[in-house]
Amino acid sequence: MTDRPASWRFPTMKQIQKLASNLSGDQKPPPAPALGPADDLPVEYWRALLDDSGAEARPSGSGAALRLSQIPQHILRVNCRRCGRAVEIQKVDAVRLYGPDAIWRDVGQRLLNNTCTQRTGRHEEDGCWPSYET
Repeated sequence: MTDRPASWRFPTMKQIQKLASNLSGDQKPPPAPALGPADDLPVEYWRALLDDSGAEARPSGSGAALRLSQIPQHILRVNCRRCGRAVEIQKVDAVRLYGPDAIWRDVGQRLLNNTCTQRTGRHEEDGCWPSYET
């Protein structure tokens, strides 16, 4: 073991002052501090959101939230993203079986679950993962 103290690893005061003088000439202004979860968002952000024409409320693109009586197509199709199966049903048959006020999301889930092959016994993993088409 040596008798040298740990200070030999640190720069001397003269070296620190030299580094500081080199940095002060090329230094850019400090960046704006990042926003935290409790901070208010800038006014420009809200203005951009409100000025966006695409921010208008639109109906659901998939049609899964529609009632069967509101869907204009005659053939309804639901696919499983997990096993790749597809189930098609005519709108007339779906209305006859489930009623005109039934929601297409619920009907499609029932159609897939009736013939599901992906049963694991765990509630979180059981069943098919529907993708709705009309």
